[in-house]
Amino acid sequence: MKTDFRPGGLPAWIGSLPMKDHDDAVKLMLEFTPEIPIWVQLPGFRQEGMVPQFAPGMPGLTVMDGKMFVDTSAETFDQAFLGFFEEYMAVADGRQSLADSRFALTVKEAPGFFTFLQALDARTEPLTAVKGQVTGPFTFGTGLVDENGRAVFYNDQVREAATKLIAMKARWQVNQLKKYGVPVIVFLDEPALAGYGSSAFISVSREDIDACFAEVIEAIHDEGGLAGVHVCANAEWSIILESAADIVSFDAYSYFDKFILYPQQIKQFMDAGGILAWGIVPTGDADIIEQQSTDSLHQLFNDEIRQIEALGYSREQIIAQSLITPSCGTGSLPLEIARKVIGMNQELATRIGGK
Repeated sequence: MKTDFRPGGLPAWIGSLPMKDHDDAVKLMLEFTPEIPIWVQLPGFRQEGMVPQFAPGMPGLTVMDGKMFVDTSAETFDQAFLGFFEEYMAVADGRQSLADSRFALTVKEAPGFFTFLQALDARTEPLTAVKGQVTGPFTFGTGLVDENGRAVFYNDQVREAATKLIAMKARWQVNQLKKYGVPVIVFLDEPALAGYGSSAFISVSREDIDACFAEVIEAIHDEGGLAGVHVCANAEWSIILESAADIVSFDAYSYFDKFILYPQQIKQFMDAGGILAWGIVPTGDADIIEQQSTDSLHQLFNDEIRQIEALGYSREQIIAQSLITPSCGTGSLPLEIARKVIGMNQELATRIGGK
């Protein structure tokens, strides 16, 4: 689809914080990203892990001895599998409400989302956009395993169910957020994509990944949202740049030299209206973060944006099609370091976008 939405270098986050209270997390988020508020995830809560948060609803989902898996060997699995697809088709055909289906997030696994909605309902200041996120289909499918410990991505049928589950949960978020009358962005968080092409995923085909992405992105688009894909390391960037994603979120601090190796795909993406989410503020190492300042990161951004300009774009056009973000979530950092990250991100976006 791509989009005519132009964020103009506004700040946004990759959505985790090292906090224990969702209300406090929302207040902090609204202080630093008031124009594009996001649903904050708190990984200190076990149910907010990348797989557990979105796994409810999977056929055969089992938790035993603290481990979550899909039990395809259970006598009830075939019936559960059939029931999953019957419900999926009922929602897709409009015979069942998405809000009343297994694809809706609940307060149990996503308390932060509902705290987010309450904050937006009480807000009077104008919004530019709102942002949610879901674990991407490749990361989800390779992170969720069956009873033998094998990733469900390698089982064609179970992978199809997992992809549809993620697609519908992403669509549900758009459905919930579009009432605010501004563009709704949903990021697919795909850290596992950094391993594509390695021995860990030797039997995974590009076609399988493309198909999963296409289905989830289409679901977001069908509900009227914008789809972003976030990878916090290096990746085969052509997979994302050549997809229907509206936003590509990349680690501009550590991996811009790898990203720029795809000049033709970057150009095609931007020509179609795609948005670059520059992960220019580092999040991986507290010592590195301590050494950085808004000045040093602004210089780095200027050095990198010149390389995008060399593809045939003005600085103004690039910034119009840019978001400024941390390179990844801050959920694993000490809180004071996380505050420095989000503070620098806001200051840097102000310098870059002139807002």
